[in-house]
Amino acid sequence: MPGPLQGIRIVDLSSVLMGPSATQALGDMGADVIKVEPLDGDTTRRVGPGRSETMGSNFLNMNRSKRSIALDLKHPSGRKVMARLIANSDVLIHNIRPDAAQRLGLSYADVSAINAKIVYCALTGFGSGGTYSGQPAYDDLIQGLAALPALYAQCGDIPRYVPTPIADRVAGLHAVIAVTGALLHRERCGEGQAVEVPMFESVAHVVLADHMYGRTFEPPIGQAGYNRVLSPSRHPYKTADGWLCVLIYNDRHWQSFFELIGRHDLAADPRFTTMRSRNLHIDELYDLLAKTLLDRSTAQWIEALHSVDIPAGPMNTLDSLIDDPHLAAAGFFETISHPTEGPIRTMRPPIGWSASKPESFRPAPNLGEHGPEVLRENGFSDQEIEALVAEGVLGPRRAVKGGASA
Repeated sequence: MPGPLQGIRIVDLSSVLMGPSATQALGDMGADVIKVEPLDGDTTRRVGPGRSETMGSNFLNMNRSKRSIALDLKHPSGRKVMARLIANSDVLIHNIRPDAAQRLGLSYADVSAINAKIVYCALTGFGSGGTYSGQPAYDDLIQGLAALPALYAQCGDIPRYVPTPIADRVAGLHAVIAVTGALLHRERCGEGQAVEVPMFESVAHVVLADHMYGRTFEPPIGQAGYNRVLSPSRHPYKTADGWLCVLIYNDRHWQSFFELIGRHDLAADPRFTTMRSRNLHIDELYDLLAKTLLDRSTAQWIEALHSVDIPAGPMNTLDSLIDDPHLAAAGFFETISHPTEGPIRTMRPPIGWSASKPESFRPAPNLGEHGPEVLRENGFSDQEIEALVAEGVLGPRRAVKGGASA
């Protein structure tokens, strides 16, 4: 069974995390993703442990379902190859800064002149027209600008970044939405278009959807910041033998909890009877919760809370998450034999399909592994391919004596 994007060809000029996370998701849905890398490869090839220099763990987990071609886009012959790929593709995705894209002949005007029906997706740090437009951006910077470290400080911690590159992932998911939406528009109307996915705006949108709060209104009727989420007492709770994650949220949850712990007085307390009143007194409630949960083990609390349909579970570590019994039973992980890297554990896509589930996924490619194959599909002869290799345009770079690179 082909995936829902079977037949869509994507030229992927993105690197690091934001773009590759998006193009992996599109590839998992059946698109033919051609990853165009510099001759030395995407920098994430060397991030994390690996059995070989250019196949690190982070690269393996972000670049499944793609083919790789290594190409020098600064060389005129490389730009001619790129023009041919663009002419025969449905989507171009890149995270090249606007000025550099212009110099490489990869602006939307350049690309649409080659292929008017292409979906052109530019992943940027900041939206065009804004004060920061064109500036470089990385995950930590975007987290800071989008107030994520400040939220930690507001909860009583020091300002800190979320310890996973969340800004890249959020923007990557927005890119998947943008590309699939633009492809649907093309299917209906027959026209390509340029879409821009800025990291800053993508993350700011997620943060402020929760925390705009009183400043939602003009004039403001209160401060920014969602009280319950920002409570210093909102965290995994210590039990008699470990830690528990629990969310007692709606009226029924709290009434059931008060009955469970024998605090019928609190069930009738006007501070805690409605969502709005609880939100005003959330620190008191969470302090009560923290003290109460110390009395039993994590397993005992999970059993008791589940008996009254309150969501609760243990706090996983990275290792226990990888060994989580639910993920094992759901088939979340799969061990595959990579052609060059041997056995590796990979995660299946988290999406379930009833009618168009892709049957298999291409393992993350070696640098330039599919270059000749991709060029032949685009009409290049073996002689032309050999000439590109001889010019140093088609890679990867070849090692020469003395350990240098050509």
